[in-house]
Amino acid sequence: MKSKLITILTNVALMAVVLAVSFVGFYNGNATTAMNKNENLFYGGKEENEGVSLTFNIYESAQNVEKILDILDEYEAKATFFIGGSWADDNVDCVREIYSRGHEVGSHGYFHKDHSKMSHEANLEEIRPSIKLLDMISGVQTKLFAPPSGAFNENTLTACESLGLRVIMWSRDTIDWRDKDKGLIVQRATKNLKAGEFILMHPKDVTVQSLPEILTYIRENGLKTLTVSQNLGE
Repeated sequence: MKSKLITILTNVALMAVVLAVSFVGFYNGNATTAMNKNENLFYGGKEENEGVSLTFNIYESAQNVEKILDILDEYEAKATFFIGGSWADDNVDCVREIYSRGHEVGSHGYFHKDHSKMSHEANLEEIRPSIKLLDMISGVQTKLFAPPSGAFNENTLTACESLGLRVIMWSRDTIDWRDKDKGLIVQRATKNLKAGEFILMHPKDVTVQSLPEILTYIRENGLKTLTVSQNLGE
């Protein structure tokens, strides 16, 4: 009971600080237009790195996240987890576990909004609290943002640029949130897979079932698993 009360109080304190930073530090001024609006947008990494990146968009199921972490450990694989702020606020221990096992964490916004319909200021208001929260939980600076549903506009790109974030998409979508066919998920992740690719997944039951076969394919075809930042050459 005491442990649960401490967790609740910790979450409330974290959220209070995040909101305070968000309002006090809210962007003041007009958006600066990037010289090239696509220069901060990535659908894949560098083929010469000879690796692929497994990315997981997280707004649910701490239990399946834990299972995914165990499977990644078994295959000595690293991945990048894009975490929603509202989920992170309720699952601080799970977020810390992701970091502690050596994986990369990026922002997936705070409330899973459609960024393609948002102004520059609205994008900032949605993204900034999420990265502040993740930074406080981990002590590591968040450098990546994956827009929910892959929806973004130029305002999203300029907002992320001002926050020092790279915008990450994917080259392969397993569509595991919709389809429950393990064979189909594995095929989407692996057919003609080449170095530099970003493979999008979610913490679904079928993903947990498919992941060992996906990782086996990657290993047997001479590829490495890299975090997104490693795949981008950092």
